[in-house]
Amino acid sequence: MPSNETRPATASTTDALNLDSSRRPSTRRTNINTAPAEELEILPGIGKALAQRIIEHRETYGPFRRPEHLIIVRGLSEKRFRALKDLITVD
Repeated sequence: MPSNETRPATASTTDALNLDSSRRPSTRRTNINTAPAEELEILPGIGKALAQRIIEHRETYGPFRRPEHLIIVRGLSEKRFRALKDLITVD
């Protein structure tokens, strides 16, 4: 007879759960065109100096048209952008 015991999640089950949750859209993204420095600093890898450079860039050149344009800001690498891309918007 089969047992009614609960089996632990296998790696494939755990991976499927993580994959499903990563596909869900974030409920609130930070708008890099309107966010104050304090809100930008909450983003991973963004400190006071980088938040200020983001603000200075949008004040000098206008709003970012696409999130990818954030890479233009000095000190923001492509690797850092990849960590941010699902957390930001330009709406």
